[in-house]
Amino acid sequence: MDKNQIVKSNQVIEASYQLSAVEQRIVLAAICRIPKSQEITDDELYPVSVHELELLGVHEKTAYRDLKEGINRLYDRSINLTIENKSIKMRWVQEIQFLDSQGTIGIRFSKPILPFISNLSREFTKYALSDIAGINSGYGIRIYELLVQYKSIGKRELSVENMRKMLELGTKYPLFADFKKRVIDTAVDQINEYSPLEVKYEQKKTGRKVTHILFSFKEKSKSINHQNEQDKFYKLSDAQINMYGNQLCQLPEFSQLAFGNESYEVLASKIKEMLRDPAQQKQFIPHLKNLGFKS
Repeated sequence: MDKNQIVKSNQVIEASYQLSAVEQRIVLAAICRIPKSQEITDDELYPVSVHELELLGVHEKTAYRDLKEGINRLYDRSINLTIENKSIKMRWVQEIQFLDSQGTIGIRFSKPILPFISNLSREFTKYALSDIAGINSGYGIRIYELLVQYKSIGKRELSVENMRKMLELGTKYPLFADFKKRVIDTAVDQINEYSPLEVKYEQKKTGRKVTHILFSFKEKSKSINHQNEQDKFYKLSDAQINMYGNQLCQLPEFSQLAFGNESYEVLASKIKEMLRDPAQQKQFIPHLKNLGFKS
C-alpha cells in the first residue's frame, strides 16, 4: 500500500471527537506507517518526525514546537464511536515517546482503536495524505473526510445536529450564523483551495430553522489548455510551499540549483522562494503534479 495513503474505518470518520489540525496530522502520519496487510498489536511504536509534519504543511520554523505540543495534547484526547447501537469512548494513544535528538516522537496507539485504523477489509475510507496538506483547519480536515467517504456519490447531506456532535462543538457557536461562518465556510473555502475536491453546499430548513447541509462535490477538472497551463501562476499556501519545497529539493532534476555542497535544507529554502515567483515557478509545475498537486 502507498505510504501516502490514509485508511480509516467509516466508524472513525463519523465518530465524535475534536482534534486540532496539527493533532490530526500527527495521527494521520502515524496511521500511514501501519501495515495494512498484516495483524499488528498495540506493542508497536510509530514514529512521526518534524520533517513529516513539514511535508504536511506545518511551517518549518514552528514544526518541532507544534509536534511536541500536539503530541502532548493528543495523549489526553479521546474518541467516541458508535458500534452496533453502543457508544464507546476510547483513547487515541496509550504512550508517547520523545526522541529530541532526532526531531521525532513515537506514538503507541491504544489497543481498542487499532481495529479501526489497521487491517481493514470493509467499510473503510481512503485518501491521499497530501490531499489535506494545505488545510490548516481541524474542521476542514474532518469535513473533507466526511465528503471523501461519499466520493463515488458526489453528494452528502448532514444534519447540523450530527455535525456538531461529530465535531464535539458542545456550546461553541450556538448561533447557526456563527457555525456557518466559523465551521462550514472555513472548511469549504480551504477544501476548495487546497484539496482535489470542488465543493459547494446548500442549506435545508425544517420550518424556519436550518437543520441540514447538503454538500455536493466533484474532483477538480484536469482538462486545462496546455498553453494556458504554461502561463498560469499558482498561488500556493505557505503550507503547500513548505511541503513541496521539501520534496522538490530531493529530486535529482533540481540538484543543479545547489551551489557546491549546499545541504538539502538550504536548497529547499531556495526552491520555496522560487515557488513564490511567477517566472520561476513554471519549471516546477510538472513535478508538483507528480507529487500530488492538483491545479
